[in-house]
Amino acid sequence: MSRSFILLFAVLLLVSFASLFIGSCNIPIYEVLKSLVSNNINATYKTIVVDLRLPRIIFSIIVGSGLSVAGASYQTIFRNPLVSPDILGVANGAALGAAVGILLNFSYYLLILSSFTFGMLAVFLALSISKRNGKESILGLIVSGIVVGAFFTSLVGIAKYLADTNNQLPQIIFWLLGSFSFVTWNIWPIMIVISACILVIYLMRWQLNIASLDEESAVTLGVNLRLIRLIVISLSTIITAASVSVVGIVGWIGLVVPHLARLLTGSDNVRVIPATILVGGILLLLSDDLARNIISGEIPISIITSLLGTPIFIYIYKNRRIKI
Repeated sequence: MSRSFILLFAVLLLVSFASLFIGSCNIPIYEVLKSLVSNNINATYKTIVVDLRLPRIIFSIIVGSGLSVAGASYQTIFRNPLVSPDILGVANGAALGAAVGILLNFSYYLLILSSFTFGMLAVFLALSISKRNGKESILGLIVSGIVVGAFFTSLVGIAKYLADTNNQLPQIIFWLLGSFSFVTWNIWPIMIVISACILVIYLMRWQLNIASLDEESAVTLGVNLRLIRLIVISLSTIITAASVSVVGIVGWIGLVVPHLARLLTGSDNVRVIPATILVGGILLLLSDDLARNIISGEIPISIITSLLGTPIFIYIYKNRRIKI
């Protein structure tokens, strides 16, 4: 393991530990430590640290890593540095599912299921539309994803128009901007699903280098390029849909983090993918810490990630680190 990976892992552990102490309720350091290892402690402190802050920290890392890995995978497969995890319309579809759930007053877990289902449906439609004469192309997938995303966005607009302005509309808008405020240990199945998809993509990082080749080169190497792309797209879609279904839309992480990882490791996905996992977890966890502590209330997470991601992307682009 290289020195850069050790450093990134150490930073992730440090930020995670520091995040336990960050919040509107100031808890002494020794009380935080006691809450992690002992039951003989103030019940309020233990609830705040173990039941509220800890699952939020863990899920922030998982979502940040997942969206970043999905973005890196898509950028490789589509051979386009401007591609993000929602390129096939999954985030727009998940947004519609959540909006429908809010309009119909679904329970929290049913709303998550509705959002996830609509996100997967959006990608299925994009894949179906992209095929012409039984064949599909990279450009066709991108165009289909843009079209499907625009269609689902218009449906979200209709849902916002129909929503009750006193209750439902604020919920839809807040959800569309993203937040980790509702994360608890009860979403552990989602954590496992996203983590499993990340692990599989990590194990396939060798194949990702091959997935960036053209069809003729892949055939020459005896590789089933279509199967590799299908697996990676499916895993990335599940990661994005599962993440968005719980915390709403989180922008810029999946676009910017892969480029930061490439600055550190080069373009080989064998090194890019693990670096992306670590950098994505660090960046989104820091963003969530800022979101819940800048003001007395809580700022939607996409506002923070946009404020951080935009200047980072401009810097990388201006220094010609992104080839377009």
